[in-house]
This record gives sequence, structure tokens and C-alpha cells, in this order.
Amino acid sequence: MRPSDLDPLFASARSLPGVGPRMAQTLARLLSREKAEDVRIIHLLLHLPHAVIDRSTILPIARLPRSPGAVVTVRGHVLEHREVPRGARTPWRVLLSDDSGVLELVYFHPRPDYLRRILPVGEERIVSGRLEWFDDKPQMPHPDHVVTEEAFAALPRLEPVYPLTAGISNKVLGRIMRAALKRLPDLPEWLDEHLRAREGWPAFAEALRQVHAPENAESLAPDSPARLRLAYDELLANQLALALVRRHIRSARGRRLTGDGTLVAKVQATLPYTLTEGQRKALAEILADMAGPERMLRLLQGDVGSGKTVVALLAMVAAVEAGAQAALMAPSDILARQHLASIAPLAKQAGIETVLLTAREKGKARKQALADIASGRAGIVIGTHALFQEDVTFADLGLVVVDEQHRFGVHQRLALQAKGARTDLLVMTATPIPRTLALTVYGDLEVSRLLEKPAGRQPVKTSVMPIARIPEVIVRLKTAVAAGAQAYWVCPLVEESGVLPTTAAEERFAMLKEHFGTQVGLVHGRMSGEARDAVMDAFRAGDIRVLVATTVIEVGVDVPSATIMIIENAERFGLAQLHQLRGRVGRGSKPSSCLLLYRPPLTETARQRLKVMRETDDGFAIAEADLRLRGAGELLGTRQSGMPQFRMADMVRHARLLEMARDDAALILARDPKLESPRGAALKRLLYLFERDEAIRLLLAG
Repeated sequence: MRPSDLDPLFASARSLPGVGPRMAQTLARLLSREKAEDVRIIHLLLHLPHAVIDRSTILPIARLPRSPGAVVTVRGHVLEHREVPRGARTPWRVLLSDDSGVLELVYFHPRPDYLRRILPVGEERIVSGRLEWFDDKPQMPHPDHVVTEEAFAALPRLEPVYPLTAGISNKVLGRIMRAALKRLPDLPEWLDEHLRAREGWPAFAEALRQVHAPENAESLAPDSPARLRLAYDELLANQLALALVRRHIRSARGRRLTGDGTLVAKVQATLPYTLTEGQRKALAEILADMAGPERMLRLLQGDVGSGKTVVALLAMVAAVEAGAQAALMAPSDILARQHLASIAPLAKQAGIETVLLTAREKGKARKQALADIASGRAGIVIGTHALFQEDVTFADLGLVVVDEQHRFGVHQRLALQAKGARTDLLVMTATPIPRTLALTVYGDLEVSRLLEKPAGRQPVKTSVMPIARIPEVIVRLKTAVAAGAQAYWVCPLVEESGVLPTTAAEERFAMLKEHFGTQVGLVHGRMSGEARDAVMDAFRAGDIRVLVATTVIEVGVDVPSATIMIIENAERFGLAQLHQLRGRVGRGSKPSSCLLLYRPPLTETARQRLKVMRETDDGFAIAEADLRLRGAGELLGTRQSGMPQFRMADMVRHARLLEMARDDAALILARDPKLESPRGAALKRLLYLFERDEAIRLLLAG
């Protein structure tokens, strides 16, 4: 199925000289491949260097730079070997001299015969490597290259520097890469010629040659023509694959979920507030999708506290009104129960039965829940991963809502959708996703955004201070608690770590108990669900005034009376997580505050992060800043979210290319839906090269 001209690139890395079984294992680790046999030549070629060493200038020893760690090249005569007895701990030294001075070559754990062979006394050699200074004398420990004049002529003057792993040196990887480059075929061009000419980009194979065998350091710059070409190729493969997958899902006939609006109106009438303009617009978009003939695929994005849950509830009520069932999948037990507490009473007003199903439901309770779901008595089902287990059967699942969608893998979402026929899907997130990132994960998935907060929400005043001022914080917290306030105190760990200099939740709980007695509670992920519920219920009831917690309270916990959020070791959290935690307060009518405690010294990134938190509470601005500071992979948790891992493209630097790739992919499929033209055939090669084979299978399946 794969075009034969790609065979050299999909040959095993074992076919390259110098790659035996052990080296293949090392390469698999370096390239994040599960097995050594999975490493192909194309995987090596897409592993790009990040810097370059210039060995073109030979310096006199007297003019060697004083900066430590500089890579230098020197020509000289071998004066003598300062030998050491076998087993001695002192290093073997070789003195190399030119007319201006002497350089010491230093070898630890020497192989004497080898050293005498490559550095014969009296002969001239060119050496290149990292320079060090000791007692005001230049030294070169274990030079990278020791060669004759003739051999030096064959060495690349500019040596690319690669990301490495234990067990492989840059010199060895460079040799393997040069062998891989020789296997690189010239392939048919898949880019639009006008685009390539306008941007001044080389062909794909030429771009790889320029990056792996650079003529100058500029070849490796993120905005060099070769790097931009490769980044665009990767983004185009991503956008084309997404468009094909999406078209395939859309081609599967949907169902029209429409009712007469009475149940939705009933629930809306019982709400203690009116919907915001954003909520009304989002609901209208969702209901229109559900009423259409195609399957709904919509993302509902809303900042912390923007009221996504009520929009999702009304969509689920609409599904029940149309004669189907709806399921809401939450990432944690706490959040699932929180949803049940807020949704069930409202759904009951419309005569809709709501059932909870998590891993905690056992025995008779679980049996009853499964029976209610299978019979259709349960109109709305709320749960965790437990919802897509084999023994869960729905009478007629019409709508799936996935909350905090980035915490679920793609396969988990599909597994739940598969419980129904032609099921609509609504995914929601309170982690605002920057537009560039949303495009790489969803392509052109329809997005509804809730930009304003419901009326009555209070702004949260954010302050930053060093952790050493905790005694002062406790004094102020005592005053606030005495006046009736409730507070969260968040720690990054459950128990003390010997590795990280952070205070654990259990240790902080013990310390605060001395000051607040029974008014302080503790909640973390290792507690049993029942114990956690009991503490949360006591906090909601006001019996507990200070809740010490880990990030288990990050999402969905709603206690409107809590007005103080203290986050310890705030420098250890990402921006999105800090924003989520801060969103647990400011949910009632009283002014709220958030205190970020940090342990100095701060890195520049941590300093920037805390500055952003102090200056804005706009979730989308925070998400863009997080993307800038951390990069895309870390932002959503790459492995967990099904986020594509880009090797060439950088979401911040290459945002312009992503927009171009999206438009290009749409135009390609509009003109050539089955990729049958010469350019279409070339684009199939692109999909193979960047491991988007799944899209080709969908293409062949029609």
C-alpha cells in the first residue's frame, strides 16, 4: 500500500552501518519508540539537531579562548605521553605543542596501546574538542577528534549537535545520521509550487540535507527556509489527517435529536438566574447541531466559572426530550458527584431521572444503576471512566458530554460514543486552549466559547509572597476565619518528598491543626472516596473552615462560601493549573483573594508565570502565556490528551504556518477529495512520512 519510493526511508535503522542490536535499543529510547525494531531511517532523519559546532578555524594554542567549555580545533606535534601505571587513578596526559604553546590532552581510564597509535610521538595531529583551563594551562579532556591533516580534510567543518540519551555520543549519532542521509530519495513534490516559490523553501529531501549537514549555523535557525519547510510539512500532515478523520466521522449518518422544547423550558424556568448572552448563543449552536442530520462534534470552551455545566445540562435535557439518553463523563469521582449534586435536582423538575456510575458504586447500588441505564429509566447518566466498561449498556445513547476533555485520551472518548448509535459529542473544557493548539488537536472542530462570567461573580485579588512569610499568613488567616471566612490551602504533594523542597499536604495539615484545631480538614487523592466526601461535605457545611488539599480540588469543586485560596510552592504549578485552582474561589457574592506562596530562588519562567497570574484573570490570555512559556506538549499533557507531538513545528514560532496548513488542507480536499491527482498521490507520501497512516486507511475506506 505504501509507495515503493518510500521503502529506503522505512528500512530498519539496523540496516545502517554501526547500528547493532544494542545501538538499536539506544536509538529506540532516544526516539521514543517502543521497540528497537520500530526504529526506521525516517525516524532518525526527523530527529533534528538543535545547535552546530564550528571546527573550521584552527587556532594557535596561545590564542585559545578563556571561556570554559568552548569547542576549539588545534594543530600541533605530539611531544610526549605522560604515562600512568595500570589501575592508577590519575589520568593519562599527552602533550601537544605548536610554535606558540603546549596543550594537554587528558584521558581518564586510558587504553595505552590505542593512545600511542593515534598520537605517535613526533608526528603532527589535528585535535578538536571542548577546552578547559586548569592552573592557568589549557586542557582538552577526551578530544572529539584526533586526526591527520588528510583525515581532517574529510571531516565536516560544521558538526550538528543532536539531543542525546545515555549510551550514545554526538560523534556516533552524527556518523549514523550521515549514513541515513545517503538513503534519502528525492520524492515527488507535495507542496503547491506557488507557495514554495513565494516562501523560498527547498524540496523536502534538500531541506533535510541542509539541516543535517549545515553549511552555516543559520541553517538550523527556527526561521531558516529548510526548518520552515519541514515545520510546514509536519503541520500540513497533521491538518490533512484531521480533516480526513473528521470527514469520515461526519460521513457516518447522524440522527436528528429534536423535541418540542418543553422540558428545556421547564429546567430553564427553575434556574435561579438567567443565562448570559454567551450561554444562550452556545446552547443555540449545540441544539442546532443536534437537530441536524450529521453527528455533532462540538467543543464548548469556557473559562473557570463561566457556566458551561448548565449549557451541557440543557443540551442533555434536549436529548432526553427527543427520546434518547445523555451521558456526562467527568475525569474524577469528586467532579462526577459534584455534577450529580448540581444536575439531578434540576433534571428532576423536568421529570428526568439522573443516575451516577463511578468505580465506587458497588454491589446492589451498581446493579440498580446498570439496570436503570439499560432500561432507559435513567435519562441522564453521570460518571467517570466507569461509563465505558463492557457491562454498561444504554437503552439509546444519543448525546455524550465529556468534561475536562483533555484529561481523557481519544480512545476513551470513542469508547463511550460507541455505546450508542450515531451519537452526538460535546466536549467541554475550563482549560482555555489557545487557538493554535485547538487547531492541532481538533482541526476545524466547531467551537462555542463562553467569554463572560455569570452575573454576581466576584473578581479574585491575587498576591504573591515568599514562603518564609507563612507565620504572617497564618495570623491573617486566623483573623479572616474568626470573621467567618473559609479557605483552601493547596500543597503540590501528599507527603513529604526527600527529593523536592516542598511542604507536603499532610505536614501542612498537622501544622495548621495546632492553630485551627478541628476547624482544619485534609483531602487528597490517596484517601478513600468516602473519607474524601465526608471532609468535602464538612467544608461545604462550614464545619471545616480551612481545607488543606492537593490538586484533587483543581477542577469542578464548588463551595461558594470559600473566599480565600492559598497555593503553596506556586512556582511548581503550570499557569493553567494555577488559574483552575484560583477559580475555586470568587464563586459567591463576597470579595475573594488568592495568595501564591513561592520558594526562592525563582527561575525566569516561574517569575513570568507568577507575574501573569497577578496581572490577569482572563483564562484565554493565561493559556496563550502558558503556551509561550511551556510549549504545547506540556500544556495539555501530551501523552494523556492525544495531543500530537511535533518534532519540527513549534506552536509559538510557527503559528502562521499552522493557519496556512489548515487552509491548504481544506482546499486540497475540496479539489481532490480522494487524493487521486499527482499532488494528491504525493500528499499520501507526506501522510506516511509523518505517521498519519490512519488517515490513508479512512481515505481508502471511503
